[in-house]
Amino acid sequence: MLIAPSSFAFTLFLGLLASLPFSGIDMSLPALAATGAALGVPASDVGLTMSVFMLSLAAAPLVYGPLSDRYGRKPVLLLGVGVFVVGSLACASAGSLPALLTWRLLQGVGAASTTTAMAVVRDLFDGEAARAKIASIVVAINVATVIAPTAGAGLLTLGNWRLIYVAQFAIGLVVLAALKLGFRESANIRPAGRPAPDMAGGSLIVRSYRSYRRVLSHPVSLGYILVGAAAGATVFAYVTGSSLYFLDIVALTPGQYGLIFSACSGAVMAGAFLDGRLAAAGVSSAAVLTSGLLLSATAATLLLAMTLAGWMPLALVIALLIAVALAFGLSLPNAMNATMQPLPQIAGAVGAAAGSIQMTAGAVSSGLVALLYDGGSALSMTTVMALSSLLALASYLLIARPAEQRLIDLSRIQLR
Repeated sequence: MLIAPSSFAFTLFLGLLASLPFSGIDMSLPALAATGAALGVPASDVGLTMSVFMLSLAAAPLVYGPLSDRYGRKPVLLLGVGVFVVGSLACASAGSLPALLTWRLLQGVGAASTTTAMAVVRDLFDGEAARAKIASIVVAINVATVIAPTAGAGLLTLGNWRLIYVAQFAIGLVVLAALKLGFRESANIRPAGRPAPDMAGGSLIVRSYRSYRRVLSHPVSLGYILVGAAAGATVFAYVTGSSLYFLDIVALTPGQYGLIFSACSGAVMAGAFLDGRLAAAGVSSAAVLTSGLLLSATAATLLLAMTLAGWMPLALVIALLIAVALAFGLSLPNAMNATMQPLPQIAGAVGAAAGSIQMTAGAVSSGLVALLYDGGSALSMTTVMALSSLLALASYLLIARPAEQRLIDLSRIQLR
C-alpha cells in the first residue's frame, strides 16, 4: 500500500499534507461571527483564534525540524498530525472562548508539523524534479485556499460553527491514515544511538541550535530564506489590505470580493503550474525566479504610484494584484528549492527555519497594513507590498544569487 514517490498519488499526498494548516485558517474564517454569537463574545475576540493558530504555525516548526532530522520525517509527521486531529476535535467541543483559544493553539502546533513536507521533497528529489514537486505543492495549497472558505460557509449553513472543526478533524484523520499506510520514511536516519555527524553531541536543544546556526550562517540558504520571506510578506500584505480596500473603500459586496480573491489564488496556481512546465522544458530556475521577482516588484510599485496619485481604476488594480499573485506562484517554488539544496543533512531544520521566518514576516506585514490603514485609501497595503517585493528582489540580486555563484566558482576551482 506504500505510495511510490514518483507517482501522481504521492504528489497529491504531499499537497494534502502541506495544505492542512490552510484548512485550519481559511475554513474557519466564515464562522467568526457565528462562533462569537454562540459563545457570547464579540466576533473580533474570536479573531484571536486566528492569531494563536498563526503564532503556533510560526513557532512550532522550529521544534519539528531538528526532530525530523534526528528521528525521521514519518514519526514527527504522525505525531504532529495526530495532535492536529485531537486539537480539531477539542475545538469542536469547546464551551468558552478561552477553551477554544487553548485548543486552537494545540491544533496549530499539530498543523505546523506539515512544514516537514519540504524536507521530504529534499530527501527524495533533486534539482528540477524537486522544483517541479514544490510547484505542485504550491498549486495544492492554493486549491485549498480557494475551496476552504466556501466549504466553511457551506458547513455553517448545514449545521453550526462546530461542524467546521469536525470537518478539520475528518481531514486530519485522512492525512493520518495516508501517512501511516502509504508513506515510507524518506530521511536517511542512522541506527538508534548513532546520530548523524550534524546532530552529534549535546542535548536536543544544543543540536537544534547547531542546526539553525548552520542554516542562518549559510549564505545561500539564508539568502533564499530572505527572498521567500519578503515574497511571502508581499502576499500577506495583499491578503490583509485587499479586504479593507475592496470592502470598506470600494464598497464591493462580499461575493464580488470573493471572486477577486479566487482570481488571485488562481493566479498563484497558474504561476506554480507554469513554473513546473518551464522546468520540464529546461528553462532555468534562475531565469524564472528573476522574472517572477521583477514582475512582482513592478506591479506592486505601480500600485503604490497609482495610490499616491489618487488614480485607482478598479480593473487595473485587480489586474496588478493578479500579476503579483502570478509572480508569487512563479517565484516561490524556485526560492524554496534553492533554500533546501545546500544542506540536505539537516533539511528538516532548513525547511522549518524557512517556514517560520516566512510566517513571521507575513504576520509583520499584515500587522503593518492593519496598523497603518487610514480608512480612506489603499496606501498601507500598496506601501507594504511595494517595499516587500523590492526587498525580495534585492535579497535575490544582492545576497542569494552572488552567494550561489561564489559556491559554483569554488566548486569549479576544486574540480581543477
